[in-house]
Amino acid sequence: MHKDEFHLKFFMCVIQSRQLVRTPQRTAGEASTSSMLIPKPPTKTDTLKSLDTLDDPDTVRSIPVFKTEWIMTHEEHHAAKTLGIGKAIAVLTSGGDAQGMNAAVRAVVRVGIFTGARVFFVHEGYQGLVDGGDNIKEATWESVSMMLQLGGTVIGSARCKDFREREGRLRAAYNLKAGKITDEEATKSSYLNIVGLVGSIDNDFCGTDMTIGTDSALHRIIEIVDAITTTAQSHQRTFVLEVMGRHCGYLALVTSLSCGADWVFIPECPPDDDWEEHLCRRLSETRTRGSRLNIIIVAEGAIDRNGKPITSEDIKNLVVKRLGYDTRVTVLGHVQRGGTPSAFDRILGSRMGVEAVMALLEGTPDTPACVVSLSGNQAVRLPLMECVQVTKDVTKAMEEKKFDEALKLRGRSFMNNWEVYKLLAHVRPPVSKSGSHTVAVMNVGAPAAGMNAAVRSTVRIGLIQGNRVLVVHDGFEGLAKGQIEEAGWSYVGGWTGQGGSKLGTKRTLPKKSFEQISANITKFNIQGLVIIGGFEAYTGGLELMEGRKQFDELCIPFVVIPATVSNNVPGSDFSVGADTALNTICTTCDRIKQSAAGTKRRVFIIETMGGYCGYLATMAGLAAGADAAYIFEEPFTIRDLQANVEHLVQKMKTTVKRGLVLRNEKCNENYTTDFIFNLYSEEGKGIFDSRKNVLGHMQQGGSPTPFDRNFATKMGAKAMNWMSGKIKESYRNGRIFANTPDSGCVLGMRKRALLFQPVTELQGQTDFEHRIPKEQWWLKLRPILKILAKYEIDLDTSDHAHLEHITRKRSGEGAV
Repeated sequence: MHKDEFHLKFFMCVIQSRQLVRTPQRTAGEASTSSMLIPKPPTKTDTLKSLDTLDDPDTVRSIPVFKTEWIMTHEEHHAAKTLGIGKAIAVLTSGGDAQGMNAAVRAVVRVGIFTGARVFFVHEGYQGLVDGGDNIKEATWESVSMMLQLGGTVIGSARCKDFREREGRLRAAYNLKAGKITDEEATKSSYLNIVGLVGSIDNDFCGTDMTIGTDSALHRIIEIVDAITTTAQSHQRTFVLEVMGRHCGYLALVTSLSCGADWVFIPECPPDDDWEEHLCRRLSETRTRGSRLNIIIVAEGAIDRNGKPITSEDIKNLVVKRLGYDTRVTVLGHVQRGGTPSAFDRILGSRMGVEAVMALLEGTPDTPACVVSLSGNQAVRLPLMECVQVTKDVTKAMEEKKFDEALKLRGRSFMNNWEVYKLLAHVRPPVSKSGSHTVAVMNVGAPAAGMNAAVRSTVRIGLIQGNRVLVVHDGFEGLAKGQIEEAGWSYVGGWTGQGGSKLGTKRTLPKKSFEQISANITKFNIQGLVIIGGFEAYTGGLELMEGRKQFDELCIPFVVIPATVSNNVPGSDFSVGADTALNTICTTCDRIKQSAAGTKRRVFIIETMGGYCGYLATMAGLAAGADAAYIFEEPFTIRDLQANVEHLVQKMKTTVKRGLVLRNEKCNENYTTDFIFNLYSEEGKGIFDSRKNVLGHMQQGGSPTPFDRNFATKMGAKAMNWMSGKIKESYRNGRIFANTPDSGCVLGMRKRALLFQPVTELQGQTDFEHRIPKEQWWLKLRPILKILAKYEIDLDTSDHAHLEHITRKRSGEGAV
């Protein structure tokens, strides 16, 4: 292994097969997954497929991947739960700390113990591995109980020069074996399987869409940016904010999208030689349009085309000298690494930790070291050294000033962010709209954080394309009443960070008002409609398709951008607003659990929103470490409730004397929150106290998270690009006439791609009675929630990860 590999910000898991107990005999090549299926991997790779080939055919380089299909028998379910017997796993954290590392460590420990393996902490990273002694300690189930909500890494991290030398690695090997290695032991334990989980706030590792800690760092940055914005507006100031990212500009780039910054400097895309003139012109134009502030984001590794550093002080001096603006510099520093991990990082760390253990336990002497990565919303395994090499290639490309190549190597998600930023920040909207199309934008359904960011992006991209953009107040009701006005560039200024719906939103559906809606479509010459909202937006789209039979005016293209805290819109794995609601629930659960720190033996029952959709309850349960999460999609009985009570009774006998139970608001009409609270209170008498909390509409409020801001911004841009093309395609005989199924779509994220899906095709995938999709990807994560809560369950699901290989893309419209 190359010594430079140890400079990478890895959280590593290693396994050593000690054969203390004979492991169960298994058929050739059994594998595993993040959702606990144990498939059988092939022994050859010559028939394998390339990563993302089905999702994005625009592949520059295609390398094989593992792909298998297998259904487990009942006996194999049991064998899977004993897969770790006779094996030992060591877990360590290395490099800079990152929020969410502790969630990954917790998952590794608990899943390892669940499968029968022994699990060991290695404190202080590779240095602890070399020094041995008390640095290597066996972990227990309870030893990770308080980890989930803590930032940093509880088991410590240190940079280790000794491990880069052979002698240091030999000492580490002795320590793993707890003594000198004999020839017989060397033969019996001749290999280590290694799995890496990338913990880095910079998101600077190629092969994964997001590294553990990045989302939390963005939370810290956006909190500060929002606070600075208020004071900047008061004094008409320009603020230059320097964020981390010595070799990668991801934090700076996403921050700029999430706060609507005027300019961003990142190492992968240095500005043109005349950037000083361009920057000053951009700032002055913004002020001319009525803005009272300017925000400039700078990555600490920002450079110009000649490789010369561009510092925050350089930018400040430039703005003061040429424009005379009151300018301040804020260097955020290590505050970006601190604080509580976000819900996203807790879930990501937990999922990756589970997948890491299963990848280790299936390992053979021929299994290459791999890294568990995130692609879209799926866990994948990639060869470690391939990812390391591509990451080095990025650095090399930047050193050689091949910046276009460096940008492509960063991957589809990074490229998408950059393209949207350039449109919103560097393209001047045309002055004249002669010959342009007219597109209307509206919100429908309940408010969701991020709606305003989607409206802003849609309006501004529309203006850049030369369109006339109208905004509709109060949804379909406002469209029927003519509550419509034209939006200019400044109309949506500052909307990105604001929660709720600035346009107003109602649940009213269009069917009863087709005549008035048709009249106003004609009156305002509306040629396309962007609908941002939840399940009502989707059903409203279906009604518009039906209404086309009677009203030709409704034959215009429309697209639905899912935006609802419930995350229940068919055709999309994620909805704008769900991440903000999830973080609100998670933060509240942390505070509620903390209130029990001085009062032992207490169980909290928390009711979440979501209608019949159990997404919030399930994902918040995974992020907050819940003991149970009751949802409609997974029916439960009184016997299940009794089993959960008994589980908590046993838990109170351990050192962890508190419990957390989440209940989706419509999971069962009879087993209400009050019923469950009363049951727990009665059955827990003398053992634990019970408390209940109904979170209510606080889950719909607040400032949107960085994920929701970024997701909404890119969804709005992609929707408007589609709309412009579809209007041109539908132009016939001097008017717009769109009556094909693909002229009315839902824009959604499906696994690894953003797709436009006709609303009529999604009907068969919808449970209209309960307002949910018939199939929901996150249900496959529920076994993880139960295993981490120490329930004995079968490891049965249909989803599994494979060993894949990196492919390089020319374009990245799919990734988010």
